[in-house]
Amino acid sequence: MLNSGIRILFEANNLLRLLLGLWVTLRIALISMALSLVLGTLMGILMTGRQAWLKALLKVYLEIVRVIPQLVLVFLVYFGAAKHLALNFSAEGAAIIAFTFWGTAEIGELVRSAIVSLPAHQAESGQALALTPWQLYRYILIPQTVTRLLPSLTSLMTRMIKTTAIVVLVGVVEVIEVGKQIIDANRFQYANGAIWVYGAIFFLYFLLCYPFSKLSQYLEKKVKEGGQR
Repeated sequence: MLNSGIRILFEANNLLRLLLGLWVTLRIALISMALSLVLGTLMGILMTGRQAWLKALLKVYLEIVRVIPQLVLVFLVYFGAAKHLALNFSAEGAAIIAFTFWGTAEIGELVRSAIVSLPAHQAESGQALALTPWQLYRYILIPQTVTRLLPSLTSLMTRMIKTTAIVVLVGVVEVIEVGKQIIDANRFQYANGAIWVYGAIFFLYFLLCYPFSKLSQYLEKKVKEGGQR
């Protein structure tokens, strides 16, 4: 029974299909994270600026993203944009936009908090050197902010990878959808195939997320050690 069940993973190219599905999952997370990092950093900087109306607008955006589940964001982009804005996105494209919308808010708040937590004399020293606001952020504030953000960013990456599982509901053929297809195609030949397929998916997610988790712990430890010196 044990051997007959596990064979489902090695029939035809099932294992390769799972790996390709995992690549779709990782690709969505990586692209979304890269876009979120750029937009979130800009958002965080703007939230520490002097324009009260802009800070209030970004705060509203942040609160909206916090209360809306990621699945709803995906549905809003995929179904809402197509119907009300006459924009047709692929399922994967809609997922990337929705995850970027979420990730930008997360990173924006992280950047804002990190900048605000820096000692005031850092900015004052830059102003005393007649640095422009752009130079102040580029050479003084942002480099120090990055070291504080690294643990949180790796943690967010892990969360984003795991949350991509929801995109199966808009038709993205990622690792879980591939697993479902394999189970459906072999349900008569391998009655207990589901446990092996989903077990393999669990293992693949673990292999993907565990390094980010350990990296986050390592960076957090380094940041704490640096702060104690």
